[in-house]
Amino acid sequence: MELKYLQLLSNEFPSITKASTEIINLSAITHLPKGTEHFLADIHGEAEAFTHVLRNGSGTIKKKVEEIFGQTLRDSDKRELCTLIYYPKEKLQLIKKSEENIKEWYIVTLNQLIKVLQTVTMKYTRSKVRKSLPPDFEYIIQELLHESTVNPHKSAYINVIFESIISTGVADDFIIAICEAIPRLVIDRLHIVGDVYDRGDGAHIVMDTLMGYHDVDFQWGNHDILWMGAAVGNRACMANVIRIALRYANLSTLEDGYGINLLPLASLAMEVYGNDPCELFKPRIVQEDKPYDDRSLDLLGRMQKAIAVIQFKLEQEIIARRPEFEMADRLLLHRIDFDEGTVTLHNGKKYALLDKNLPTVDPGDPYKLTPLEQDVVNKIAHSFTQSEKLIRHLEYLYAQGSIYLVANKNLLYHASIPLDKKGKFKKIKLRGKTYSGRSFMDKVDQLVRTAYFNKEDVELNRYAKDYMWYLWCGKDSPLFDKSVMTTFERYFIADKETHLEEKGYYFEYREKRETCEMILQEFGLDDPDAHIINGHVPVKAIKGEEPMRADGKLLVIDGGFSKAFHPTTGIAGYTLIFNSQGLQLVQHEPFTSAKEMIEKEDDIHSVTVIKEFISHRMLVKETDDGKKMADKIADLQQLLSAFRTGLIKSQD
Repeated sequence: MELKYLQLLSNEFPSITKASTEIINLSAITHLPKGTEHFLADIHGEAEAFTHVLRNGSGTIKKKVEEIFGQTLRDSDKRELCTLIYYPKEKLQLIKKSEENIKEWYIVTLNQLIKVLQTVTMKYTRSKVRKSLPPDFEYIIQELLHESTVNPHKSAYINVIFESIISTGVADDFIIAICEAIPRLVIDRLHIVGDVYDRGDGAHIVMDTLMGYHDVDFQWGNHDILWMGAAVGNRACMANVIRIALRYANLSTLEDGYGINLLPLASLAMEVYGNDPCELFKPRIVQEDKPYDDRSLDLLGRMQKAIAVIQFKLEQEIIARRPEFEMADRLLLHRIDFDEGTVTLHNGKKYALLDKNLPTVDPGDPYKLTPLEQDVVNKIAHSFTQSEKLIRHLEYLYAQGSIYLVANKNLLYHASIPLDKKGKFKKIKLRGKTYSGRSFMDKVDQLVRTAYFNKEDVELNRYAKDYMWYLWCGKDSPLFDKSVMTTFERYFIADKETHLEEKGYYFEYREKRETCEMILQEFGLDDPDAHIINGHVPVKAIKGEEPMRADGKLLVIDGGFSKAFHPTTGIAGYTLIFNSQGLQLVQHEPFTSAKEMIEKEDDIHSVTVIKEFISHRMLVKETDDGKKMADKIADLQQLLSAFRTGLIKSQD
């Protein structure tokens, strides 16, 4: 088997020379500083803010420009240069309207951009840099990167290149190419620790951006899994997705992004609730620029009420089919006394309903969809399962995503790993087998994939689809991990005690260093520099909460990208940056708009709130990729031996 493997390897490296060259190349790479990783979580559809953070490298590019030019450039010139790097096409249009000597500006700017590019490429091989450059200008940029202006002959050579770029009319394209390469090289690898979807109106734009990104992985969040469940055909997930979109008056992702037809739902809402103001269901308007008048908001409220009732009915089908989910306490429609206008919860207490108008709920068969509701559900289901763009994004989430990830001494997962009251891994039964800790997370990951890929085993596929809804709202879900999701109570009952969703034991014990070390060891990370990285629960910085917990072993990087959370957190998100020297947690202030950023050159204010240096500069050989390279070097050395002993013929 070893010889057969080496023969296969010789197809790629058919000679002593080629195998030796690859060993030399890989050995050299392993001794370079590791690339910079960026970690972001809980983007929640805030596409403009997310895109800007990628463009400015979470403030890194601004720091690089300051380090390079210091006092040699005015602050206004540095701001202009940064804005050009972030938004080259848009900024060039403005500059060309106001700049009197555009040729001189081109030469100065090209020199500045080459200096920035030289700085951000210093720790990469020429091969890696070349792959990051646009093919049309790759050769010229490489020449400029590796020539010095100190030598008078080389200086003249570079000036001729600049003159030619300008005279041939490609200066704008050349500048754009360099500006787009700089952010790409600043972030070597991007980690998304869950929740791209819901609340904001640009989740589909975020997904398009990620699909075009050079190196990214994704740990599914509870909101992502809800959309994934909807995309694979779970109708209760679809209803939840639509209800949340209506609650925040954000229909762009549904309608513009994925082409989900909400007209049947609107028709139902007007027919059933046309005379009902549906005050309790009015959207939570988060953004001031929402283009909705009072009449539109009334319609959204009626639609939200209609889909909420449909949701409760669809969820009953799953709960009845899966008693092992232990979610019978979520069945409340049959506990309504329509004569009294009250509902009796499973605690035995009776509460007055804030809204008693439920014309589609038959007291004799409360969970049965009316013919009109069934028609709406069928049409919505068709829209979700036939949306080509949604399926593309779903397949990307499967290809790049997972329930957790171990990467370069860090353990990434969105919310939790369920623990029991003693702080040990909770034992959870799935389809008759018991799992805990890592084995549980692996099983969850498998079930999520089964829901889409396993079409042959119909019953298993149906269970997996049901379980995706459970992952959204079930008490033992690692993406939810609360006692209950009180959607009905929040709509219909005034008593806020009934709204309580008690967090699982994980959120208590994760504050302890020994718990985090136990979790890290479970995933093979017994290292003093290892960390857990979570999102999910916004850090209320405005109230003095800290993102670093458990003596530095855990980092919570949900800083509230979503505008809905800005009043709660007091900030607008975090980026965790992990480079060869250690960790930095960067805190972002709210982002206004790209238009304002371009015109006023007023970047997001980002400050480093945590720095943690490692004992030595981390090299590629210490990373996961470096270990793979070491294995490949060992294999190639065996191939060399096989060449030299005649076991395999070298093609030299």
